[in-house]
This record gives sequence, C-alpha cells and structure tokens, in this order.
Amino acid sequence: MAGHPKEVLELMKSLFERLRSRRLASVFVLLATLSAAIVGGSYIAHGVRGQEKLNSSADATPLKVVNSAVPPNEFVKIAHQVAPAVVNINTETLPKPSANKGRRNFHGRAQPNQQNPDNPDEDQQPGQGQGQGQGQGPDNFQDFFKHFFGGQVPDQDGGDDGTIRESLGSGFIVDPKGYIITNNHVVDKADKIYVKLSTDPDSQDLGRPARVIGTDKATDLAVIKIETSTPLPTVKLGNSDSSQVGDWVEAIGSPFALSQTVTAGIISAKNRTIEPGASGQFQHFIQTDAAINPGNSGGPLLNMNGEVIGVNTAIFTQSAGYQGIGFAMPSNTVAEIYNDLVSASHKVTRGSIGIQFRQGLSGAVNRVYGFKNGVLVQQVQPGGPAEKAGLKAGDIVVAIDGRNIKDGDDLVNEIASRRPGSSARLGYLRDGKQADATVTIGDRDKVFAELGEAQVQKDQDEKGDVGETKLGMVVRDASPATASKLHTPGVVVQSVHSGSFADRQGLEPGLLIIRINKQATGTKDEFDAVVSKLKSGDDVVFEVVDPRRPGGGINYLGGTLE
Repeated sequence: MAGHPKEVLELMKSLFERLRSRRLASVFVLLATLSAAIVGGSYIAHGVRGQEKLNSSADATPLKVVNSAVPPNEFVKIAHQVAPAVVNINTETLPKPSANKGRRNFHGRAQPNQQNPDNPDEDQQPGQGQGQGQGQGPDNFQDFFKHFFGGQVPDQDGGDDGTIRESLGSGFIVDPKGYIITNNHVVDKADKIYVKLSTDPDSQDLGRPARVIGTDKATDLAVIKIETSTPLPTVKLGNSDSSQVGDWVEAIGSPFALSQTVTAGIISAKNRTIEPGASGQFQHFIQTDAAINPGNSGGPLLNMNGEVIGVNTAIFTQSAGYQGIGFAMPSNTVAEIYNDLVSASHKVTRGSIGIQFRQGLSGAVNRVYGFKNGVLVQQVQPGGPAEKAGLKAGDIVVAIDGRNIKDGDDLVNEIASRRPGSSARLGYLRDGKQADATVTIGDRDKVFAELGEAQVQKDQDEKGDVGETKLGMVVRDASPATASKLHTPGVVVQSVHSGSFADRQGLEPGLLIIRINKQATGTKDEFDAVVSKLKSGDDVVFEVVDPRRPGGGINYLGGTLE
C-alpha cells in the first residue's frame, strides 16, 4: 500500500462502491484495515521524501547500580591479608662469551638423537647413570622444569647470542627485614635480581635490587634479600602435613607478568614425586588444580587460614599454560631448607651413608630375597660410612633406630635429615639372617664428591675411556666403509654426554674426528694418546668431517678445556 495519498483515496472510493450492499460489520473491518494502510503508506512516503523518522525512548527507565553490601568470602579475606607480602621478581642474565655460540651444531641443525655412526638411520638407546637410587644426572632437574613448563622456562645459559635474558617469577616475604622465599630456577644464574612489592609505584622501574642468600637445587628453593629501612609485611608458614586432599587452597603470583593474580582450587594429591630416581628424592610435592602458570613460580599456596602450605614450583602442561595440574613444595620442607640457607653456611647439609640402590624393584626380587619392605643395597662406596659399618652389596636395610623402613625414599629422607657426624643403628638382612650395625652419618655432598673422584680414579686404573673421562664423549675406530668413503682415517664419535666439553663444542654422534690440535687421530689408540696429554686450560681444536656429507670439507670446532 506504499504510494501517493491521492492514489490511496481513489482506491478507497472504489471499494466503498463495491461493498455498499454488504453488512455493516464487514465495512467497519475493512475501514480499520484501510486506515492502517493509509497511515503506513503515509509514513513510508514520508520516509522516502527524506524526513526524520520518529524514534522516541521517552518511556525508558534509566538503569541504576544497586548499592547492596556483599560480605567478603574467605578468598577475599586471604587475598587482602597476604597480597602485600607477595612480590614480583625480575632477573637479568648478561651476555656471556661461548665457544659454541647458539648451541647448534655446525650444520645449523638441532642436535639429533644418538645414532649408529655408520648408519645414521639406526637408533641407539641412550645409557642411564646411577646415583643414590636410580641416577638421572646433575642437569635433569632443570630438564624437568623445561618439560613441565612447556619450554617457557627462561634460557638458563642466557646471553650466548649477545642479548640480555630476562625472566619473571614470584616470591613471598617471611621476615620483615626483607628475606624472601622463591624458587631456585627463578634466580639461578641471574646477574641481576629485582623485587617489586605491591606497594611500590607501577612504573618502568624493575624494582628493588636483591641478593641471593642461599639456594638448594635438590628442592628448587632459594632465599633472597632486599634492603629496607622499615619492617615489611610477612606471611606465616602453615603445617603442610596437616593439609588434606580436597582442602581449598589459594595461589597468588605473577603469571605472564600479571602481578598480584589470585587463583583458587583444591589440593588434588599429596606426596607427589614426579622426577624418578635420585633427582626426585627430595621432591615430594603437593598437587593442586589452582591455576598456576609460568611466572607463578616461587609464589605461595595458601590454606583457608591464610597460611603458606607450599611454594608453587611446577606445572604439567602440553600447551605451555595451565591444564589443571600444578605442584608446590610443602611448607614443612620449605621451613627446613630456609633455616639451613639463612644459617652461617648458607647451604643445606644432608646426611648420607654412601650406598646405592634401585627404586621400583619387581615383586619377584622381593620374593626371592625374602623381604616385603626395605632397601636392597646395590653398591657400597669404598671407604664410605656404610662400608666402615660393615654393610655389603646384597644386604637389605629394613630398619633405622628400630623404625621399619618402607622403601628407598623413606631411607633417604631419614638419613638426609640427620646431621653429619651423628650415628644411627641400621637393621639389615644378610642371607636371610637379621643383623644390625652402627653407622656414622656422613655429609652427602662430600660423600658423593668422593664417590665421583673414586669412580674417575677407578676408570683410569682400569684404563677406561680417556675420551669419555676428559672430553665427555666415546669414540671408536671408523668402519672400513666409512674410511673408504671419506678417503681419510679417523675415529667416529659414538656418543656425547649432555653438557660435556665435547657437547659444548658441537660434537655429535656420527662425526669423524681426523685430528686434534693438528695431531692425527686416525685410530682409537692415536686418539687416546693425544687426549691423555690434554689438561685443564689447554686449547683443544677438533678437525671434523661429516660422513653424511662427504663433500662438505673439514670443520674446525674448539674451545678451552676447563
């Protein structure tokens, strides 16, 4: 019905003529319909001519904010109470020279898996070290964090490419004089550490300078300190042993540089050991589903009394972010470590008796050797506390000072908590017969240092592999096929220890070493003769060719032997 009003009137007139004879009610209905059409047509025509449309909202009621008081819940109270003592930690690692800049091999590729040197497509299984328990090597704790943080942990070797490495973490004040607890991996190898309090101005300034008081890699804990002229707010440590699975917890920290972030969840599990073997002997975490992300490291995990029951340390993730599984070092462990780190020695002293064993033995071993609980001694360190007390390999330690030992973790925790120089009574089984002995506890660091030195001496006495001892790699004579293909004699690198001198220079399995310091290494004997003369401080240059690239020429890799 959109059109000119005159046309509408003509149409109405025609319709009236047709409907004269019809009932009045029908006419009224028709009139109503036509009236609506006239109004609609008029309105549309009005809009077509460009006049403004009517769009009134005079009948709308303005919104008002209701000022009703909502009582704060426990999470709010805890956040207000604890947040002032939670700090943001920034670190800087300055550029450092490196003999192997960039940590890539000389072909610019990522380090491959160990392979058969003569057949690069044939994988070899890497070996496994031994510690007190099933050893994992000294660097595995950092590898563990790289894995659990999805690769988001800052480059611990930072600065090799000439840039300043920066990392971020959290911490909390436990002493009004400025003592702060955080994670070791937050401050490890940092040249500069800065702490920012929640009350500090929000500016480009990184914060207050801090210094390291002490660190403990075994538990990944550290104590740092800032100077202050006034007492600082602090937190209280609660009893982590009394916490239960299912308890509510709250985490505060600086995930992704978002300081003073509060998250909540529950305790999902306790006494969770994630790293197997020796590296995990002192890692017995509280597991929580409170959101923890990179940057939360070192921050507090709090119970509903506002007490710290854990230090947020790691997450399990496949996305580099929160996936509902986080781990915190229990406060009871934290208190013990802290007290050692602020002592005169600034180090954690743990006891040891100098034995090695393997965790997770099969039930068949237990049945054949006739024990359900205890520790089967695999090796006794020569001259160590256990040997002096009369223990031998094959003995089964079942008790200490009359208390039954459950497993290796139980024994390690019990011995480690004892002070060096103290004595303990060990109950053990030998050939199925009960026996006991008094052992003097040794200093764990010294015991294992002596064990390492004894092992090196043993290797040398037994004419062990000098390349492995001095350089951290194992070589062997090249096969006739390799020598023929390259038209040059040499030794093939069979394996390289991670972090060793050879690894830092970029050597990798499969490469052929033809000379060291211009001296021929055409055979294994020639290689051993050259390497045996090397000493700390010597410059070492390897002339290397790659059998996988026969026309690639000679590559020169080298550095100074430490």
